[in-house]
Amino acid sequence: MMTRIAMWSGPRNISTAMMRSWETRPDTYVIDEPFYAHYLQVTGLDHPGAEEVIAVHEADSKAVITLLQRDPPQPFNIYYQKHMAHHLLANIDRSWIKDMTNCFLIRDPREMIPSLSHHLDQPQITDTGLPQQVELFESLCDQDFVPPVLDARDVLMNPEGMLKALCQQIGVPFSSDMLAWSAGPRETDGIWAKHWYDQVERSTGFRSWNPSPQPIPDAAQELYDACLEPYARLYAHRILPEASQAV
Repeated sequence: MMTRIAMWSGPRNISTAMMRSWETRPDTYVIDEPFYAHYLQVTGLDHPGAEEVIAVHEADSKAVITLLQRDPPQPFNIYYQKHMAHHLLANIDRSWIKDMTNCFLIRDPREMIPSLSHHLDQPQITDTGLPQQVELFESLCDQDFVPPVLDARDVLMNPEGMLKALCQQIGVPFSSDMLAWSAGPRETDGIWAKHWYDQVERSTGFRSWNPSPQPIPDAAQELYDACLEPYARLYAHRILPEASQAV
């Protein structure tokens, strides 16, 4: 049986480390931010290497959706899709999403914003993906199912416990392979890796959590304040390892 995991994240949310974790599994095929080229083509935003991203990657959203619905090559039976929620523009058909195993990855704005501000000049709340995550999360919730939400801090503090909890939630067996990987780039990384993935390329596993030493830039204080409410709405649904939930 094929499991298609759509992990909806925002930038600087340990999303690439999470993709590395899943890619180490022998049963998992990964794809990196498949709507990024379309997002850049439509918005015209001046992201690092934008022209190269559009030239190298598929920019037709319909073609991307077809790719996401196909089975990955054998012998893979898990298709892990790393998505940035803000890449899901209003013009993109969303009917396919209901057929995915949808999950959400969030991070405290106090830790996310200094990192994002290092890469983008004057980021706006739409650049964080938080409003888009909330909209998508709430559209997927019903009385019988709430998509799992992982907070980056929880993952970094207890990678094994959090990955076991996630796997249990989505009905796939946990693999200890998910806890470590070899350093370096991957063929599956987007062409944008050279602008964004320097830290993860040096990593061999999830780093230990430490409070961010970087303050919120003065110019981003208003952005930080705007992020608190949508972050809190998702944080209220975060999953924890069973022992933590029982406390």
